[in-house]
This record gives sequence, structure tokens and C-alpha cells, in this order.
Amino acid sequence: MSQIDAEESRFIFDVLQKKFPDARCELEYHTPFELLVATILSAQCTDERVNLVTASLFAEANTPETIIALGQRELETKIRSLGLYHNKAKNILGACRALVEDFAGQVPEDRESLRKLPGVGRKTANVVVSNAFGIPALAVDTHVFRVAHRLGIAQGKTPEKVEVELMRVFPSEKWSQLHHLLIFLGRRICDARKPRCEECPVAQVCKLYQEERIKISFIPKASL
Repeated sequence: MSQIDAEESRFIFDVLQKKFPDARCELEYHTPFELLVATILSAQCTDERVNLVTASLFAEANTPETIIALGQRELETKIRSLGLYHNKAKNILGACRALVEDFAGQVPEDRESLRKLPGVGRKTANVVVSNAFGIPALAVDTHVFRVAHRLGIAQGKTPEKVEVELMRVFPSEKWSQLHHLLIFLGRRICDARKPRCEECPVAQVCKLYQEERIKISFIPKASL
């Protein structure tokens, strides 16, 4: 699958902006810390489910100090429905202790410092700096990874490589919004199992869609 060209990348961004003018982070938060916790909790879980849990959690504890006060067992109880709750609780508490000890209880604005926190990888750090601090970043989750490959924007075998490819194709001022646009496309149209290509506003430049159409055109009519 050949990589998409500059003109097609501009077309994709502009069309998706028109299709999803409300594209944004769908995790609900009020502070950088709440976003950090919600993003850690979102691993292998839907944003909708995370929002239900954090609405209750943040009403009681929404600072590193108050989360620490809950303790491992109580925090696990509050997030149990999200799955992987033991490790998530452990990482959140570890991150909270590090924030208190090393950053005066404040979420740092740079990715390098964020990635030193337990449970915070490249994607989570990018989500936080982009949405909480307005720093250009391009988080690659499963939706972004899948859609970027299907469209032909990227070919990398890892999220990190896909991130680098996307950053080369799109200017930095578009990185954060592109992240949301690709997620919206992936969640609403470009489904992992059954993509609804007929509804896709950028199907005409989608490499996968075009290749599938070519394959079908070569199937003898008698076999259709």
C-alpha cells in the first residue's frame, strides 16, 4: 500500500473537519490531573464507561493527595468495573506519589517528565500535553493506528512509528486536531471489523478502499 501524498493529506484533514466539527477529547475532565487519571483508566475501555466511573471518583477524590488517601483497596473498588483495575490502581497511586514528591502535586507540562510517572506511556503523555496544555502532540491509539493504515497515511508497524509518519505528513498545528478527527472517524465509521466505507467522506482517497474496489473489479461476473 503506497503512502498518501500531500494533497490527499490536506483533503483528508479538511473533509474530516467538516464531517466532525465537534471532534474533541471525549474523556470528561476539569483539570490536567483528572485528564491524566482518566487517560490511564481508559486503557482497553471505552471513554463512555470511564466517564461514568470518574464522575463518581472525582466527586470524592480529584487531586494526587486525595487519591493517595483512598489507598489501593478503596481505589480498586471504585474503578473495578473498568477492568485491569489492580494494575490501574497501582499505577495511579504510583503516579500520584511521584507528583507529590517530585512536582509539588502538579501535573508537569512536558512529555519527558510525564513519561517518568508510573502507568504513563507515550500515548498517555501526548494526550495530556495536547488536551490539557495545548502543546502540539499526536497520540496514536488503536483507532488512529487503524485508520491511518487504512487511509494510507502511515505504514509503521508500531504506534511510535505511525506517530512519526503522521507528524511528517501533517504540520504541527494540525497534530492535536488530527488525533481527534481520526478517532471520530474510527469510532463512528471506520469500524475495526465492519467499516462502513459507503458512509466515509474520505473513501475516494482511502488506499485500502481503492485497493478493495480494484480486487472486486477483477472478479469474473459469474463468480459474484
